Amino acid sequence: MAIICSSAGCKYRVPDLLAAEGLCVLHFTLSLEQTCNDLRRQTALGQVSRERIEEIHQFLQQRGELLARVSTAGLGLSDEMKARILATFLTLINLRENLDRVTARLATSKILS
Repeated sequence: MAIICSSAGCKYRVPDLLAAEGLCVLHFTLSLEQTCNDLRRQTALGQVSRERIEEIHQFLQQRGELLARVSTAGLGLSDEMKARILATFLTLINLRENLDRVTARLATSKILS
């Protein structure tokens, strides 16, 4: 039995790889981008701990791997959906670069202290 996306009003099928998320590919990418934007705002303030940075790194790794599996699972994605997935990968990469800058600032501030 096919699972339907849990996003309000969406009638798309949830791929098996995203069953735990309960979201179709589109809503998974949109949710992932929103979470990345929230995390980037958190880190931009510079008040994140090393533990939180590690949690975000793990989030990036897990979500990036899941997105890669979904995008290469042979789902017959439209060109628009492929573009959406690529944009989401870019968002993940940008968050990773932002974390690297925050980590470098933390290391510099520890050295100067």
